[in-house]
Amino acid sequence: MDAKSIYEDFRNIIANHYFDMVGRVTRSEFWYFVLACAVLGIGAAIVGRITFLPLNALVGLALLLPIAGMGARRLQDVGKNGALVWALIIPSAITQIFALLLWGPFGVFGFLAFYFSIGWLLNLIAVVALMALIYFWCQPGTLGANAYGPPPGDIVPAAS
Repeated sequence: MDAKSIYEDFRNIIANHYFDMVGRVTRSEFWYFVLACAVLGIGAAIVGRITFLPLNALVGLALLLPIAGMGARRLQDVGKNGALVWALIIPSAITQIFALLLWGPFGVFGFLAFYFSIGWLLNLIAVVALMALIYFWCQPGTLGANAYGPPPGDIVPAAS
């Protein structure tokens, strides 16, 4: 698998399936998308540290809906309700929004005040939800059609 095909698949998902929660996706398609999101997040974190800007929070918010859509479709492939992904997305979104809002007017002090008040609880909820969702996302999909549609083909990134 080369980096160009992973990038093309990532771009296709962002452009055509930004918040698509209908249907199913294969494990490989899902994990290639997660890989591309992780690389983009790491790059934003590095540039954000250099420029002292909250770029990681901006990228996290921009990718929130595509991640929710892909996560929900992956859960539906294993026969689970795609709405379970909101247990991860809602606390993560609140944390990212507060990170952006508190960074500007209050700087580091507002950011730390948020994390020492309720931010730690939201992050704990997100971590527990993430562990449960990773377990479901790693499971093989159901064979044949299920309540969420026909099985996805064995999709290789950028092959279609």
